[in-house]
Amino acid sequence: MTDVILEVKNLRKKFGKFEAVKGISFNLKKGEILGLLGPNGAGKTTTIQSILGLIHPTSGVVSIFGKKMPGDREEILSRVNFSSAYVSLPTNLKIWENLYTFARLYNVPDFKQKVKDLAGFFQINDLMGKMYGTLSSGQATRVNLVKALLNSPQLLFLDEPTASLDPDIADRVRRYLKIFQKQDNLTILYTTHNMGEVEELCDRAIFINEGKIITQGTPKQLVRRFGKKDLNEVFIKIAREKHL
Repeated sequence: MTDVILEVKNLRKKFGKFEAVKGISFNLKKGEILGLLGPNGAGKTTTIQSILGLIHPTSGVVSIFGKKMPGDREEILSRVNFSSAYVSLPTNLKIWENLYTFARLYNVPDFKQKVKDLAGFFQINDLMGKMYGTLSSGQATRVNLVKALLNSPQLLFLDEPTASLDPDIADRVRRYLKIFQKQDNLTILYTTHNMGEVEELCDRAIFINEGKIITQGTPKQLVRRFGKKDLNEVFIKIAREKHL
């Protein structure tokens, strides 16, 4: 399938005797936003880190753009990016210093203009002279998203990007992501605990727990399948059945 951007087959990751990811398989199509859902410790972050090659999976196959990880990792990573609520940029650098550094690492042409354009879009122009370590969580999230879009990625990994944000800032971030999805046909793998966020943003959702996929489908399919009104009720029902 030529429109498949990411394909994961039988991915496993062990830490000693503990198996954090237990043979999961899924794919992600071009222009799609896929929600990866589950409680803390379900294996979401380990899955993303294994896909990106930040940690080495115990077994399984990861293909991105039809190329295999880790063999083609350098080429793949030039076309993807990542942002997380739990990963910060260097705190002792100013915002413009951070963004210029990352833009040059990605060999972004006319990088100063690209930083300027994204800074204007995400409304962080007034932050450019501040040290990253002085930012609020909402400000840091917007800066992190600018960093994640500097190389015009075709595939974006977002690990709970709106965690701990005020509702108005979280809403703004979601609107930004929908704009980029439509404008650039951006493909996103998105982890979150916010079921309302999944219904608003995601084309499909995968529920995982204890390193295994429990169920998956579009938000509407999952709601119909479990006979509930919304995804939050679906999640509660799954949690009770699986003792999450």
